[in-house]
Amino acid sequence: MNLVVVSNRVARGKANEPMTGGLAAALLPVVEKSGAIWVGSSGRVRDGAQLEPIVEIEPLGEGALALLDLPAAHYAGYYEGFANSALWPALHSRSDLIRVSHDDYESYREVNAFVARSLMRFHKPDTLFWIQDYHFLSLGAELRDLGVKSAIGFFLHTPWPSRCVVDSLPHHPELLEAMLAYDLIGFQTADDCENFIDCLRTSLGLKVKGGVVRSRHGRTRLAVFPIGIDADKFAQAATKAVSHPDVSRLRRSLQGEKLAIGVDRLDYSKGLVNRISAFDRMWSLHPNLLRSVSLLQIATPSRESIPAYGNLQSEVARLISEVNGRHGEVDWTPIRYLNKGYGQSVLAGLYRTAQVGVVTPLYDGMNLVAKEYVAAQSPVDPGVLVLSKFAGAANELDAALLVNPHDIDGMARTIATALSMPLAERCMRYEAMMAKLHRHSIQQWFADFVTALQATELDEADVEPLPATPPGFLVRRASSSGARYH
Repeated sequence: MNLVVVSNRVARGKANEPMTGGLAAALLPVVEKSGAIWVGSSGRVRDGAQLEPIVEIEPLGEGALALLDLPAAHYAGYYEGFANSALWPALHSRSDLIRVSHDDYESYREVNAFVARSLMRFHKPDTLFWIQDYHFLSLGAELRDLGVKSAIGFFLHTPWPSRCVVDSLPHHPELLEAMLAYDLIGFQTADDCENFIDCLRTSLGLKVKGGVVRSRHGRTRLAVFPIGIDADKFAQAATKAVSHPDVSRLRRSLQGEKLAIGVDRLDYSKGLVNRISAFDRMWSLHPNLLRSVSLLQIATPSRESIPAYGNLQSEVARLISEVNGRHGEVDWTPIRYLNKGYGQSVLAGLYRTAQVGVVTPLYDGMNLVAKEYVAAQSPVDPGVLVLSKFAGAANELDAALLVNPHDIDGMARTIATALSMPLAERCMRYEAMMAKLHRHSIQQWFADFVTALQATELDEADVEPLPATPPGFLVRRASSSGARYH
């Protein structure tokens, strides 16, 4: 078996590179050990119709990393346009933030077609393709059009929202139909999978039985594969990181003060405004906590050219300034705000330093920061995880203190409870969550998906695909740069 993993973002295997949870950080260790080829964007674009797609191939553990320069003419429409101004807000139930044009959608499909042509370099009869995330919903269909017969799997790292939200996304029927070219589609939670099934029934009129749907492409299996981390490796990193200069300086600066930590990309799905408001409320309700606990909020800049992100950055900075002005003293700052990223090795030490980890997204696929925080804790004196019930991680980490991020007063009370939790209860909750992390590790996630994908090849011999394309779907017309959609 040859395994080719495809994602928009890739990791270069350096512990000091900023990686806040997420897809790239999760995939790196298993790709290194599996011998897979990991294909993704180089971060560069090129002009011209005839591009040499693979610009760099380098070793990555037992496998390799292949980097693509994407076409300049379509990159902005693909990435900033349809992927992150239409798909991302829709998938996170923010249809009010959807901003998209037909040109953006066409660029999204053109880049998917370009990546498909680039992947043919690695295509062999026994090659399995595993496509990652919302950037490449239609990549499987493009590979099929190029003659790929072997198994192609897809995993969605974000949530899949309710049908009424998906209905607000332009071109959603075409995208749903294209996704059925995959043999296996994986989701983070059962709710995500059920929402997707509901969309297939209502938008395409398809029946789903036993997690299997038949379409003109053949048979597609739908299943849940909650992604994990390497808990033991992260715990070891946290122990070593205590001596890192950044971690040492933080510890010295606390002078006996307790610390809460939040680590996020600067994204509206992460609930940063609500979290800051909850700490503001906590200090007002519990003035005894002034000067005794501060929040370290690390917010890595993201997609700054998109207006919604620029507006959020300004709002968060303004709100933190107001809270610090209201509660701070000349020698004490309530919220320490760092608008930059840190490598995993440093983050592990920062997590271990904090008595409370605050992970309160409004809506998240999994949120691996929650799992990393738990794994980083000292077994003899662990911190407490405060976790949004709308993060996929809440399905596993039910020993965390679960909160509704829309309930500011409720979050304020829960954070105060976490700060005063007795050691025995902290240890009990930590041990229960670590047991879940060990059962649902990143290695297990990887193995389970690949095994299920291989099994789909055994299923196909007895399945005849439906012959006709459902009426009302797009017609594809060849062009010199790939497929055009009308």
